[in-house]
Amino acid sequence: MSIFLENEVGLFYGSDSGNTEEVVKMFVDSWNISELEVIEGSDMTVEDYARFDFIIIGLSTWYDGELQSDFEDFFEQFQTIDFSGKVVAMFGLGDQYDYAEYFVDGLGILGEVILANGGHIIGMWPNVDYDFDESKGLFEDGLFYGLPLDSDNQRDMNEPRLAAWMQKLETEIQQMVEA
Repeated sequence: MSIFLENEVGLFYGSDSGNTEEVVKMFVDSWNISELEVIEGSDMTVEDYARFDFIIIGLSTWYDGELQSDFEDFFEQFQTIDFSGKVVAMFGLGDQYDYAEYFVDGLGILGEVILANGGHIIGMWPNVDYDFDESKGLFEDGLFYGLPLDSDNQRDMNEPRLAAWMQKLETEIQQMVEA
């Protein structure tokens, strides 16, 4: 795959329980990007984000809509990142039943900052086949800011959803290259 990039792709993730890390491993094993640098949340810096034109973010939402701990600790710095000219795709994990009012809120919390700071988000995902009450992760028109996954209640859907999302990213990237 030829992503419009001669530059590396940065995949940033935070994982407290291991579920997000599991999805990152599925992503890395499935998508053929030779120039992919994976950066664990506890190691990320503002300068790391500046190095990439294409950024992938994976995180979970905890409890009552809280960011995963690495992103929570980094959030003040995250808000200072200039995303101008950057393309960002995100996936988020959450529990749509036990935390139905906060399902994948992390996608929306980060997504709002990315857009406000000049970024372009791709890979928005339709709100279909999920059962929750509210979510800051919803962008508009029934779309999430990125791919929502629920390893607690729909683990069997993670792999097919991830595969479909990766195909969506490839299509959107190709359209950007051709434009």
